[in-house]
Amino acid sequence: MNNEVILTMRGIDKKFPGVTALSKVDFTLRSGEVHALMGENGAGKSTLIKVLTGVEALDGGEIRIKGVDHPVVNSSPQEAQKYGISTVYQEINLCPNLSVAENIFLGREPKKWGRIDWKTINQKATEILDVFQIEIDVTKPIENYSVAIQQMVAIARAVDISSKVLILDEPTSSLDEHEVEKLFSVMSKLKDMGIGIIFITHFLEEVYRISDRITILRNGIRVGEYETNSLPRVQLVAKMMGKEYDELTTIKNVGSYEAKDYEDKLLETEQLGRMGSIKPFDFLLHKGEVVGLAGLLGSGRSEMSRVIYGADRADTGQAYWKGEKIAVHAPMDAMKIGMAYLPENRMVEGIFPELSVRENIIIALQAKTGIWKLMSSKEQEAFADKYIELLQIKTPNIDAPIKNLSGGNQQKVIFARWLLTNPELLILDEPTRGIDVGTKTEIQKLVLELAGQGKSIIFISSEIEEMLRVCSRMVVLRDGNKICELSGDELGQKQIMETIAGGDISGEN
Repeated sequence: MNNEVILTMRGIDKKFPGVTALSKVDFTLRSGEVHALMGENGAGKSTLIKVLTGVEALDGGEIRIKGVDHPVVNSSPQEAQKYGISTVYQEINLCPNLSVAENIFLGREPKKWGRIDWKTINQKATEILDVFQIEIDVTKPIENYSVAIQQMVAIARAVDISSKVLILDEPTSSLDEHEVEKLFSVMSKLKDMGIGIIFITHFLEEVYRISDRITILRNGIRVGEYETNSLPRVQLVAKMMGKEYDELTTIKNVGSYEAKDYEDKLLETEQLGRMGSIKPFDFLLHKGEVVGLAGLLGSGRSEMSRVIYGADRADTGQAYWKGEKIAVHAPMDAMKIGMAYLPENRMVEGIFPELSVRENIIIALQAKTGIWKLMSSKEQEAFADKYIELLQIKTPNIDAPIKNLSGGNQQKVIFARWLLTNPELLILDEPTRGIDVGTKTEIQKLVLELAGQGKSIIFISSEIEEMLRVCSRMVVLRDGNKICELSGDELGQKQIMETIAGGDISGEN
């Protein structure tokens, strides 16, 4: 790495209706470096990249590129490419039915006598891939090759188009360990070529292995820029989550949950897992217990819960319900035995925005009972009225569209939906994200009340203080692995943060 700056972003502002996504954010990229862009959900990483690549318009600030004597305002990804900026996304943007060579040169094919020069395309594509030590038949359709090879081809295409800045957005999320090694080898070659790489990932191990510098965003604001080898992992985690590590030593456990012995096993798993999602894990949940899943974005929290619920089908291991073997291949299997799941993204996976509050409340119970036992209008109204009153849902009436309600009230409706099915296990993935403090407190109290009634709960939250208030035990995950379980005196912010970070707590990386 050298100190030659090839990209400078200063005072970047971006607002959406009612939301400030970025506020006065600075970012600098040097030639021949891997610069990790870190932050939790909603931190502003994706928005910053979209502004840089012209997907979103800039509201304030300026972007400068080496060799361009004026501020750059990209109006599209194509314009960004003209300035030497290319992006390879997690979801690979290639044409599966076209050949490898066609994908590399799509839109800029060499021509001879007015026609595509296939000999030249194939020869040049082979030469480009040779640089990255990728030996494949470039005349075959790209869909014939693995995700890892497709990603390498996407990177080769991006490098051939652009020679200054390469953005890699979660490039390792679908790769195995061997494929990650190959990707890192390619990244090292790109560094040697003087290309600056913006690396977005949620895997801490990868950040400390490949990156030279780290910029941390939180809530649309830049927390700071650091040399990777001088920022201990636990401090990185603390900064991402909004804590200063030195303060953690004085913070006491805020948990209000009284520790007690649990006897009746409800759910148990043995080496349950899904390739490319969550590595095999053992898990035990008792009746009336609230167990938290702690970790950073991408640690495997949601993936673990989705495998348990059957939203993602497990391909290894076995699950037991009250001591009996169960096969949960789909959410309906989980619902029938007594599970309920509140997903992290309520707008996409939770609510049915065009349906009424009443319809959103009764839909899961109706699905569980089947289309041959349709609820009458009177029954639907009675159920809706009961839970609107119980959860204090603020709505003009039961037939108001749920999309018109506040985020907190939408979340309460989803709670009502699942409580109506009388589940024995509730899986709550970020149940209080994006809602006001008052409603957040109500939901935390509801969780404890349900546990007191004998319901079992798996609770996921990015806020450690919230987890400590409701959880009697915590499972810590990192990079798709279950690392350990914490309970009793081990449940404290400092201990959890250190375990999530996984580094030496003395301050070393």
